[in-house]
Amino acid sequence: MINVTRTYLPSFEAYCEKIKPLWETRWLTNRGAYALDLEKQLKQKLNVNHMLYVNNGMVALQIAIKALGLKGDIITTPFSYVATTGAIIWEGCNPVFVDIEENTFCIDADKIEAAITPDTSAIIATHVFGFPCNIEKIQEIAEKYNLKVIYDGAHAFNSFYDGNSIFSYGDVSICSFHATKLFHTIEGGAIVCNDPALEEKILLFHQFGHLYDDYKEMGINAKVSELHAAMGLCVFPLIDEIIEKRKFVFEKYKQELKDLPVSYPTTRDLEGYNYAYFPVLFESEEVALRVKSQLQIEQIFCRRYFYPSLNNLPYVEYQACPISEDISSRILCLPFYPDLEESDIVLISNLIAKNV
Repeated sequence: MINVTRTYLPSFEAYCEKIKPLWETRWLTNRGAYALDLEKQLKQKLNVNHMLYVNNGMVALQIAIKALGLKGDIITTPFSYVATTGAIIWEGCNPVFVDIEENTFCIDADKIEAAITPDTSAIIATHVFGFPCNIEKIQEIAEKYNLKVIYDGAHAFNSFYDGNSIFSYGDVSICSFHATKLFHTIEGGAIVCNDPALEEKILLFHQFGHLYDDYKEMGINAKVSELHAAMGLCVFPLIDEIIEKRKFVFEKYKQELKDLPVSYPTTRDLEGYNYAYFPVLFESEEVALRVKSQLQIEQIFCRRYFYPSLNNLPYVEYQACPISEDISSRILCLPFYPDLEESDIVLISNLIAKNV
């Protein structure tokens, strides 16, 4: 069986050695030494000053919305994981969908301005599959209309744009460290900002809104365990090797599929790409579903990622986004992980060739 992804694990012995001291300290959560160490190493690698390690990416989005005091309408993308829209609704705001670019699959910044009303408080844009949004245009619009910008960078760990970490942009960026991501802590995420005062508020919100006996705000529990942080500390030193292996798989797929009637999203800055996923766009939904079905017969599992277009969710008011709706209907993410065998890539590619 070949799954769409497979969690990268360090050696069992390395992880056991890392967690062994916890049986002595008994400090398992509440920003222990491992959580703080991982935060420090991540900030150094990504060259960001203010980062908080939290328990998942969706909670990171919720805290960001709350900490920025967002109300009313939030302009966002219909082509993302459901958590992007879910966080907006969960925090009592209204998602306003703006269609996506045909090449990057990110929100089309040229269409944002037309969607702004007096009720608009922010833009939440996703760096889809780790490809950067039109950061300059989004920032220009945000400054013109006094809007906050949150980037959902769940896929964008170690992505760079114009020489900087992609998390350096916007008022807040979030990331996911879920087990399916190229860097993971089993479950986890991060919130990055450029404002130390905002970082203090985010820190407070993630631990019930109080510091010891000083209760300041209403908060939630977004803390992480030392067992999760330990996994991150074991995976982190291997991240460059992991990305290099993913790059090899990516390029091997491209080579095997080069003569087929398929296409791919493009990026503004390939130098900074992190090889997070391998999405393939087929000529029609019929072809995509046929490929998916035939692969599944061979116990090979891909994913309709993202499907459906989020403007079609049953609990949101429908807003037409024809490009997103079209792309979401005919895209598949193929099996993609660092130790995927060359022979499996060839097998998958040959099965696709027979069904396109």
